[in-house]
Amino acid sequence: MTKRGTEFWTNGAVPIIGPEVLISIVASAADAALVLSPDYKVVSVMVNPNTSGLAQLDKWYGKDFLDGLNVESVPKFKDRVEVLRKGGEHRISLELNHNMPDGDEMPMQYSMFRIGTDGSTLLLGRDLRPIAQLQQQLIESQTVLERDYEIQREIETRLRVVMESSSDAIVFASLVTGRIISVNQGACDLLGQKRDALMSAGFAEQFAGARSETIERLTQAGSEGVSQPVDLTVKRNDMTVTAMPVVFRAAGERMLMMRLGLPEESRQVRDSHTDILQGMFQNSADGIVFVDDQGVIQTANDAFLGLCDATDLPRVVGRSLADFLERGTLDLRLLVDNASRTGRLRQFSTRLKSELDSTVPVEISATSVGPAGGNILALTIRDTNRGDSQRQSDKSTSDKHARNVSELVGSAPLKEIVSETTDVIEKMCIETAVEMTRNNRVAAAEMLGLSRQSLYVKLRKFGLLNDENAN
Repeated sequence: MTKRGTEFWTNGAVPIIGPEVLISIVASAADAALVLSPDYKVVSVMVNPNTSGLAQLDKWYGKDFLDGLNVESVPKFKDRVEVLRKGGEHRISLELNHNMPDGDEMPMQYSMFRIGTDGSTLLLGRDLRPIAQLQQQLIESQTVLERDYEIQREIETRLRVVMESSSDAIVFASLVTGRIISVNQGACDLLGQKRDALMSAGFAEQFAGARSETIERLTQAGSEGVSQPVDLTVKRNDMTVTAMPVVFRAAGERMLMMRLGLPEESRQVRDSHTDILQGMFQNSADGIVFVDDQGVIQTANDAFLGLCDATDLPRVVGRSLADFLERGTLDLRLLVDNASRTGRLRQFSTRLKSELDSTVPVEISATSVGPAGGNILALTIRDTNRGDSQRQSDKSTSDKHARNVSELVGSAPLKEIVSETTDVIEKMCIETAVEMTRNNRVAAAEMLGLSRQSLYVKLRKFGLLNDENAN
């Protein structure tokens, strides 16, 4: 509280205020003004004439003020009165709850002042019920908003489930802004883009031709009561699609829903290709497995189940591919990182671990596939045991390498020839491991079966040591 200008009140310029004026001032300063005797009797009750709902305070006159307080407010009030009477403070503010005859409670905020020399107390009270009612209204409004928000989320979830489970490619767009509002995965496949790239993008810009002409064709075809098909050419992949537009209004805004599909002849060709690919997947002699970018198996063919001795597909779907690799997460990380970075990985040699803890030497080729270049990897796993006998019986390759080595005979002692040939092979292996692990020397050492110190020695020996970007 500021005290500037207090000399005006203390220099005697202000005349003594009359009792009637003082009572009016005190009554107008708050909703209610009470004077309590030292034994807490109400000796005066003044109610602001501009305040409604406090007429029952007149009944407090002559009664014990404590009788009207609830259990929690009594000790709090007594403690503050004692502090005030001892002269610790000249003014104290606190909130009290009064028990009303109808069973409700009336919250009041009081400013307490010590008056006179006999320990009497002046209470200037403000009725907090209007504030409490306003807070209750705010809480109820917030509850209604949250309920409406939950309903909206439920509706959006239902729409999303319906769209994703639909066999049709569906796009929702605004005719006011011309931008895509919602799109399912089928539409992402046809338009050749990821969902994030399509959301909020211009829907007419996804097709060849003038933007205004595309919007006009779709709007006209979707406003005639019965949807008329419109043939469009996807700009990204030059694919011809048929759009079935429907124009409707939501929240005062004109909206467009399009069901996209392939023309009949294109659909037949696509279905034929799908059948061929499905047959190859199921009947392939090599194991084929699809994993996400975390290495979790999405589906696999019977050949893969045979390699890992799994009884049925549910035994492997949802599990990490690392569970079936001898080096576990190391091999999986190399496969996923290299295939995601370059798009494909060829002839990655490792050992596949079966459910019976037996191992099979395999070669894995990985390709990044999926809708619109999504992070799905297709892995082809070939049992190298089946090709060992053929490679061993193929004398031409072995003879060729033998002739290359034999040409060195006579040009250097046998010990030097063997040492040089070994160094070349060792250097090639180390270079391959470092390249496959993207210069991660810890992973490269583990792949080669070396300690990290031994790998550093060999890197230094062959001039391959490069401290930049090394892990």
